[in-house]
Amino acid sequence: MRKTREAAIFVYRRRQFLLMRRRRDGHWNVPAGQIEDDESFAEGAARELLEEAQLAAPLIDLDLRETYEVEPQYRRLYAAGEYTVTVASYAAEAPDGWEPTLNHEHTEYRWCSHEDGLALLHWLEARTGLRALATRIGIPA
Repeated sequence: MRKTREAAIFVYRRRQFLLMRRRRDGHWNVPAGQIEDDESFAEGAARELLEEAQLAAPLIDLDLRETYEVEPQYRRLYAAGEYTVTVASYAAEAPDGWEPTLNHEHTEYRWCSHEDGLALLHWLEARTGLRALATRIGIPA
């Protein structure tokens, strides 16, 4: 069964943001994933960042919690009646010269501007998180 808690991690370096193309559907997203039952949001975010990009970096809690309803075609993957997912957003600053090492979940990555990231990201929640990080690091909306 899929979990109803997820984390999204927005990796940035100066004024560039990391996006990764998902193998399963081709959508652009940030490193993200489900939080295990025995993990806090922060612990799960750190694990997902390491698994998906091979980056161990301090996390910044963006104090952004969003929810979304699971689309009907995916509800069979969740426990009955558990169709609201909460996403916690974090940020991590990548060191100069670092590039991600992708795992099996992604086919490619790119560093992009705030504007390009907003245009590429598939999910509203990811766009909201990117805007929150951009504001926090001083990029005008």
